[in-house]
Amino acid sequence: MAAVTRTTTEHEVARLLVEALNLEMPPAEIPPNEPLFGDGLGLDSIDALELALAISRTYGFELKSDDARNRQVFASLRSLTRHIDEQRTR
Repeated sequence: MAAVTRTTTEHEVARLLVEALNLEMPPAEIPPNEPLFGDGLGLDSIDALELALAISRTYGFELKSDDARNRQVFASLRSLTRHIDEQRTR
């Protein structure tokens, strides 16, 4: 398996995903470009709510459920991390 290059924030967000959603996999096994929902990691709408709350607590900004960009933001670990890097207040 090829080594995956990740940013520091990607490591943090992968760990946050595993902890917030009680995933039974190590953070390093979350592929940065795979879908988080559906056929990818298999997350659902409840997971999205829990994840949004954890992101709000950790990074100091709110993800709104009615934001038209949510599908794009939550598309993958990498896209979620990019959004966090742009919006974070801490």
